[in-house]
Amino acid sequence: MAKLSASTASSSGRRCEKRGGTVAFGTIAAILVLIGAIIALTMPSKQGGSSPLSRLFADAQCTEPCVPGSEAIMKQKAHGTSEYPVQQNLRWEVDWDTADRINNFNRHYAEFAGYWESTSFLSEFKENIENESGEVTFYDSGWKGSPLFTAPRDRSWKDFIAESKKHGWPSFRDSEVDWDYARVLPGGEMVSVDGSHLGHNLPDGTGNRYCINLVSIAGSVSSNASD
Repeated sequence: MAKLSASTASSSGRRCEKRGGTVAFGTIAAILVLIGAIIALTMPSKQGGSSPLSRLFADAQCTEPCVPGSEAIMKQKAHGTSEYPVQQNLRWEVDWDTADRINNFNRHYAEFAGYWESTSFLSEFKENIENESGEVTFYDSGWKGSPLFTAPRDRSWKDFIAESKKHGWPSFRDSEVDWDYARVLPGGEMVSVDGSHLGHNLPDGTGNRYCINLVSIAGSVSSNASD
């Protein structure tokens, strides 16, 4: 095989360098475009609204009949995100300090998984569960005591209890939510209209599933509540 001349080899090398430079430039340009797209998706609007990406995920976390809410609901008030502490004498012997902390001074954390099973909830409704009879209304532990959930609806007690045990927290479906008083914020946080953190919407293959802290919904109708 004939040997390449020095000039031919040099020319070939320059072509390789040129191709390599073109590939490198193209790669860098693609990376810059990707970074720009990420920034555009995650930057909030000039008017202070949420970013396109956050709105995309927010929509995924609140599909009908879920009612979306505004961050303004959880603005700081006299007692954390609420006007007052949670009610005294909460139902099912839930811990007051835990309830007040999770309801009013928290946006992300939850009671321990399975905590609800350690309360008197299951024993109080043992007869209903065994006989598949009746339903229970869960009220905001906050000072107004607004009705937030009624369960079980459109399913059996057995199914409601089984799903709640499976996930570690009381788990509600769309028909069990009172949308006059409950909202889902961007990102899936579920709150009451009075500023109580309740839990999160974690949709699954069958639809919206509202994973809720029992300490947040252990209240009673408050006689001191006012509009």
